[in-house]
Amino acid sequence: MHQELLLKQIRKKIGSKSLNDEISTILNISYDAAHRRTSLKAKFSFEEALELAKYYQISLDQFLGTENQLVVKRTQPVKTTEDLLNYFENSLKILNIFQDTTHSQVYYSAKDIPFFYTISDSILSRFKFYVWMNLLNQDQFLSPFNEFTMQYHSPKNDMLIDLYEKQNVTEIWNDTTITSALRQVSFYSEIGLLKYDDAVLILNDLIKLLENLENKTSQKNNFQLFANDLVILNNSILFKNDQQCSFFVPFSMFGYMMTNDEMTCQDSLSYFEHQIKNSRSLNASGNRDRKIFFNIMYQQVENLKQKLV
Repeated sequence: MHQELLLKQIRKKIGSKSLNDEISTILNISYDAAHRRTSLKAKFSFEEALELAKYYQISLDQFLGTENQLVVKRTQPVKTTEDLLNYFENSLKILNIFQDTTHSQVYYSAKDIPFFYTISDSILSRFKFYVWMNLLNQDQFLSPFNEFTMQYHSPKNDMLIDLYEKQNVTEIWNDTTITSALRQVSFYSEIGLLKYDDAVLILNDLIKLLENLENKTSQKNNFQLFANDLVILNNSILFKNDQQCSFFVPFSMFGYMMTNDEMTCQDSLSYFEHQIKNSRSLNASGNRDRKIFFNIMYQQVENLKQKLV
């Protein structure tokens, strides 16, 4: 029964491709050996079943015999510069299955600015990497920001940004989504590790980010932005298409638990949809309502600029 269920999930993911060819290639076995397994004349070994589940990102929860237990993956801990760069590279590998954007959807509960916006080659991104390394590095406190020389940007980052930009994205924000970034600028300025001129450049970059977001909200068809002041957002992310889904729940700054369990993904989708019902669509709102929302954040940035003088 379990083998039939596993094969059914694989068929669903490969579409019109040959099941025997797929099994043969992934397990490195002959076509005949693959056929014996797909025709249920031979059983997968435990290692083979795990290899197939890993390759196709099939949740093993359905084999546990209870709907209240989950098998989840977790991201590797980030403690060094290399770990952080590997984190984004691994994120790209995980999300590559959603490259076909025809029927894909992304839901992002933005407690903080989505990291897809702060991993580019900009001074805001450099500052965010500086902050992340300060907070994640367990052995030492980093030098002043103007001495920060980490190679924080890579082609993998650009590929991850591009993948996200092409998705049909729904983000839920409120006017506190930028609060942590503002607090970080304020903190490092107060303790003398961030010079005033650099702080202003970072805040100007943050304004550019918000302006781009405002323009996307009024111009892009594959981007929806909702404002929700009723619930505490949590940086959870749902990727889904017709074949598969991945739900990410944070447990630390760069620590995520991930599951491909269909029931869990459906529950998370229902919760996102419920939040959206209690939110304001900034796409459907008139220019006045949209301006009011973004002006609140612009004003927060300007207030911090004045405070730093």
